[in-house]
Amino acid sequence: MARSTKRKRRLLTRTGGYLAGYDYTLNPFVGCAYGCLYCYVQALPIARFRRERWGSYADIKPVDPETWQNELRGARRRGATRIFMSSSTDPYQPAEWRAGVTRSVLMTMAAEPSLVDFLFVQTRSPLVVRDIDLLKALGDRVLVSVTLETDREDVRRRFAPHAPTVRARIRALESLRAAGIPVQVAVAPLLPSSPDFPHLIASLADFVAIDDWFVGDGARGTRSLALGVDRLYLPEERDAWFHPRAARTFAQRLADAMARDRIYLHQQGFLPTNARHPFDEGNDSPHA
Repeated sequence: MARSTKRKRRLLTRTGGYLAGYDYTLNPFVGCAYGCLYCYVQALPIARFRRERWGSYADIKPVDPETWQNELRGARRRGATRIFMSSSTDPYQPAEWRAGVTRSVLMTMAAEPSLVDFLFVQTRSPLVVRDIDLLKALGDRVLVSVTLETDREDVRRRFAPHAPTVRARIRALESLRAAGIPVQVAVAPLLPSSPDFPHLIASLADFVAIDDWFVGDGARGTRSLALGVDRLYLPEERDAWFHPRAARTFAQRLADAMARDRIYLHQQGFLPTNARHPFDEGNDSPHA
């Protein structure tokens, strides 16, 4: 269910921690209709204290173009404007088709690109291609990161039954790249996939980010276990895929299909592109 919220707060929120490379997060919605079974947001206070079931709501934050423009200009006057969109929702909810709040946000940025140092767009929705015209206007100030945890539709249905299909996301990635927009595949979280997945990724994206349950949930996997994600794996999948070394093993497979300087593990894959350190096979740091 999508409903409009009263505009009580700014769109930009100061950030840090896992997103320390950014100055602000921007979440055009509260909640997420995709309701992926593994999503860490459902365990956060913003979701835990809602009466509605996680995945059943995506409240729209109304955007007044003039107010938003003034907010963005104010942020620019105060300093850097590196923005992560979005950290606790998907900016391309099903409701975005009609609401157009994310498009409104981008229109202001595209009209005055100098207000934005860098915009990271994280989504799993093919609706992102609707805004190719605006994303192109931002040039190298933007990176669109499309979640593609697996190339297997049976796995997608098991872990994220309400999310867009694998094929729809692949088509979106193809369209974005054909338009010349910097694009990344986010294999986050890493799920069971076919042997051909690394070569598919190499053909789709400029960069790839790989994350897992053990580093990505910020609690060494305990949050993920509390959500029961381990029970979603088939017995024959657990040893290879639900393991602290799985992300690094997958990165090594990827390195046979694409250059290492295009592969990023964990937090590195979600930093601004000029602040990253690529995958290093000889470095055992979880953030390499």
